[in-house]
Amino acid sequence: MGYFRRIRDLREDHDLTQRQIASMLGMPQSQYNRYEQGYRDIPTDILIRLADMFHTSTDYLLGRTNTKKPYPPVKQ
Repeated sequence: MGYFRRIRDLREDHDLTQRQIASMLGMPQSQYNRYEQGYRDIPTDILIRLADMFHTSTDYLLGRTNTKKPYPPVKQ
């Protein structure tokens, strides 16, 4: 499953529209739509923000794991 499918499923699980997510990310809905459709790769900073918004890991969004639970924060 591609990451575009995962971000769409997570958005729908949270009852959010593309427009709402795009607004939270500070971008046009059309740009966010391209990410969900798999037409454009998601920049790293946006990927991290999506993982934080959905309380998951970037690895889950990228399809590298099926575990939704985020990793523990890095201690500094």
